Amino acid sequence: MSVFSGMSRPMKAAGVALVGVAIIAAVIGGISALSGGNGSNEAGPSGTATQPGTSGGTSAPPATSSTATPPSTSTPASPTPPVSTTPAPGQPTPGQPGQPGQPGDQQAGNKWVTVRVFNNSTIKGLADRAAEDFRGGGWTINEVSNYSQGVIPTTTAFYRPGTDEEAAAKQLAQEFGIKAEPRFPGIESASPGVIVIVTKEYQSGHKGS
Repeated sequence: MSVFSGMSRPMKAAGVALVGVAIIAAVIGGISALSGGNGSNEAGPSGTATQPGTSGGTSAPPATSSTATPPSTSTPASPTPPVSTTPAPGQPTPGQPGQPGQPGDQQAGNKWVTVRVFNNSTIKGLADRAAEDFRGGGWTINEVSNYSQGVIPTTTAFYRPGTDEEAAAKQLAQEFGIKAEPRFPGIESASPGVIVIVTKEYQSGHKGS
């Protein structure tokens, strides 16, 4: 039996209208309940809930520079090798006697100058003895003879000034305790070399150091 049975037509129409209103209200209420009210839990594009102030998706990691600075590959400077003070084989050792520029070398170099020995005394063989002494000291003797052109006061090594003979004569005189003087007029034009004129006071033997 219908709920509208026994009602007049106007009442039936009013009842139907009320029922329709109630249905509409119920539908609206159901939709509101399903919508979740203020929308704070609305699903994002991926179907996950999002919080206020955040984007719908998973946050991407911060961008980093694609160009990484390579570690330094510079090679540390090699230490400077110590300077060797030892001369190479065959090279002179600085400061060694007899090397160029050293006094010993200068003295040895003077002995290449030839020496001639003359006897100016009555002592036979005095020039030969003097020549042997000079040879024993490393000097080169190329003549032994007599000098009879005058009397020489004392045993002397004569030289031409400004030549190698000067240094050689002075060195020989120092070694054997005799004098060294420039050539005098009687022997100025004689052959090159130191001229030693030996007199009677000459003592055989190596006099110098």
